[in-house]
Amino acid sequence: MMDSTLELEFTSVGVVGAGVMGVGVAQDLAQTGHHVVLVDISDQVLERARKEIRNGVRAFALFGKAERKIDVKEVLERITFTTDYARLANVDFVIENVTEKWPIKKEVYERIDPICRPEVVFAVDTSAISITRVGSVTKRPAQVLGMHFMNPVPLKPMVEVIRGFHTTEGTIDTGKRLLAEMNKSAVVVEDVPGFVSNRVLMLTINEAVFLVQDRVASAADVDKIFKGCFEHKMGPLETADLIGLDTILYSIEVLYESFNDDKYRPCPLLKKMVDAGLHGRKSGRGFYDYS
Repeated sequence: MMDSTLELEFTSVGVVGAGVMGVGVAQDLAQTGHHVVLVDISDQVLERARKEIRNGVRAFALFGKAERKIDVKEVLERITFTTDYARLANVDFVIENVTEKWPIKKEVYERIDPICRPEVVFAVDTSAISITRVGSVTKRPAQVLGMHFMNPVPLKPMVEVIRGFHTTEGTIDTGKRLLAEMNKSAVVVEDVPGFVSNRVLMLTINEAVFLVQDRVASAADVDKIFKGCFEHKMGPLETADLIGLDTILYSIEVLYESFNDDKYRPCPLLKKMVDAGLHGRKSGRGFYDYS
């Protein structure tokens, strides 16, 4: 079966979830010549995704990242926006990007597994959820891998690829080949909660939130120190706003539950901000005001 997977051409790629990451992945795929089937549960979400992709393509061109002129209309015409999961029946690869909550992810894979062709690979875009656990609810655990994209997806040249317990080398190679077509490189890591990037990043962000809660420094000053002293392009709290504070909280909670270690205890201020709807850039306000 894996031989046929390796031979697949990525003519059409399914993208499940039209939130921040799904929009970025769909845009990146369409810009690199792939037809995309973008699935979400509501037409309202999909219409917002269409607008965000239109603006994203224009911004990508404006920043001079494109090697050739990109036609916004042409990119959008490569994307099928749909609420019908059955449209995934003919895709060659699936990248799932729904929220970081296990019951929601589990339901998605139970739904798409019988729809997609047996040779199709599933890529889990997650910052902390176990790839092995995802594979266990499908009939193709050998063809499930993690692809942890960074935000904004079209501007990030590297992806953290995660090998689940059953993931084969053929599946890893297939994932790398699709990423290469998206002009991205991959670093392969093992399936441990948080992997590499978020096991370090989430602790950093959580501790930065504690600094603000304990009135050691303001959010702006915490970020200034990281940018000025360590030459980071963004500080940890600016990064949190970009990712989404709700996503940050979900990821830290997964780490806390997985390791049963107090060092992953979510900061109460972070919980309070998420409860208040202060999710960062996507809600207009987080540690900074974007209104």
